[in-house]
Amino acid sequence: MQGDIGVARSTDKGATWEQLGVALDEDWHLSYPYVFDYNGNIYMMPEGSAKGDLRLYRAVKFPTEWKLEKVIMKKPLVDSFIIQHDGKYWLFGSDHSGIGAKKNGQLEIWYSSSPLGPWKPHKKNPIYNTDKSKGARNGGRPFLYDGHLHRAGQDCGETYGRRLRLFKIEALTPTEYKEVEVPLGLKESMKGQNAWNGARSHQLDVQQLSSGEWVAVMDGDRVPSGDVNRRFILGCASVLGVVMLVIVFGMLLGAVKGLVPLSWCPHNVGKRSDASFDWERSSLLSNRMRLFCSRLNRASSSLRARIKPKTCSGGLVLAVIFIVTVVLMCTGVKYIYGGSGAEEAYPLNGQYSQFTLLTMTYDARLWNLKMYVKHYSRCSSVREIVVVWNKGQPPELSELDSAVPVRIRVEEQNSLNNRFKVDPLIKTRAVLELDDDIMMPCDDVERGFKVWREHPERIVGFYPRLADGNPLKYRAENHAREHNGYNMILTGAAFMDSKMAFEKYWSNEAAAGRAVVDKLFNCEDVLLNYLYANASSSSTVEYVKPAWAIDTSKFSGAAISRNTQTHYGLRSSCLQKFSEMYGSISSRKSEFHHRNDGWDV
Repeated sequence: MQGDIGVARSTDKGATWEQLGVALDEDWHLSYPYVFDYNGNIYMMPEGSAKGDLRLYRAVKFPTEWKLEKVIMKKPLVDSFIIQHDGKYWLFGSDHSGIGAKKNGQLEIWYSSSPLGPWKPHKKNPIYNTDKSKGARNGGRPFLYDGHLHRAGQDCGETYGRRLRLFKIEALTPTEYKEVEVPLGLKESMKGQNAWNGARSHQLDVQQLSSGEWVAVMDGDRVPSGDVNRRFILGCASVLGVVMLVIVFGMLLGAVKGLVPLSWCPHNVGKRSDASFDWERSSLLSNRMRLFCSRLNRASSSLRARIKPKTCSGGLVLAVIFIVTVVLMCTGVKYIYGGSGAEEAYPLNGQYSQFTLLTMTYDARLWNLKMYVKHYSRCSSVREIVVVWNKGQPPELSELDSAVPVRIRVEEQNSLNNRFKVDPLIKTRAVLELDDDIMMPCDDVERGFKVWREHPERIVGFYPRLADGNPLKYRAENHAREHNGYNMILTGAAFMDSKMAFEKYWSNEAAAGRAVVDKLFNCEDVLLNYLYANASSSSTVEYVKPAWAIDTSKFSGAAISRNTQTHYGLRSSCLQKFSEMYGSISSRKSEFHHRNDGWDV
């Protein structure tokens, strides 16, 4: 838990970073590395309050070698910065060590003719000693905009570094200080812990480049401060509750006769001398312990007499205790081993990306859609949701609880071909085609997205199928597993390159196949698999196993394919037709377990 100052370099405005290593390592915790230049030298003033002072380092070889220049103040100031204004240098920082100082709610200002000091206190120090949610503690580098200095402050009300507040400084003199809060300009994400800054964000560094553009670096966290300790305490409390309930359960069943072994009681420790026996008779503590042990051991029979486990009411009590025990055990395991609950995106080569989620539906499935949008819009990498509305009156956007923009594309004709219509308004290369009746964890979606980014020329999805036999026959997933391979991925849950997939599907070559889809109102996903396979001699599909998936149409009664046998018969017919049109795919087969990530088992 001791921080060092690290350094990374970007040459493309922060899109990619090269880690250069540790810039400064001391025997105490370091953070908040405020860097500035003065008289041709580059200085760094990190927060090192654990040492009890504020130190200034000079770069010997920027940015990796630094030398202590001076201890500029014998005060343990935290999150300090120095800025030049009106011919003076101003030092802002917080001293939480003073008597009566409110942690994360205190701010002091000092001024000098040089950043090396000596420093004089502002007349109104402390400027703030208030509630920790007010933004008193500094939250990054101050900046000049529109003729005014701006200071970022930390709102630590709910947790340390919960959010940032921005203040415009209107007056700064040795005797006066005034600032007013202004909008930060950043909308707080609705994705909760799945957002990169879903739980807190407490540092901001804004600078204007020589080109006139602005660039900002901001930190974020998916979990609140102290989350690991909190989860461990709650987990242990749950496990302790389980132990107590198991003892009560055993007492009711007669398996536990007594809570305290008789050998533990003072009057049952074996052979004793007359002196110890006389002491026990006269000792109030011994008598009370003996009485306490006896009462504890009688509790079992007393509890059984009251609840009567062999009666209906007693059996109900046992059932409730058992259910509560199981729930507490699962809760304890989740708190201790289950992590923070955040479903993070998976980086590829250190980089993150986003995709568009596209689903096709109609008025009878509005219940599915509302639940679908609320769930998937919170997934970390989802940028936008496009709803292809095939039939009926579309809902108002206000009816959908979404953390990302939602666009409803109303179609003139009720056709399954609309799923793959070329859409120039889609802003991402990756599209996840996902039926509105499929619910799976965001973590599975993120894993699928990572695999697609590794193979963007393929259809990457969660439902594999193997089309083989003579004549070709459509079968369920268990057939593919029995033969350890698949050659199709159902596009009701699959990632694809939107431009490549949609242009293939709406090419002249695919016109006959689209006509079959319209005639049978089925098989649009089968057709896309054939078009991919026909355009490449290498593998065109990739499977990712979901941890779980639920078909919500079974709850709403709005399933599209109610008769499985009829549905499979139509698809078998499609396989045969598309093989005649575009060539067979039965000779192609990708095996399960062929990737090293373990997600295709």
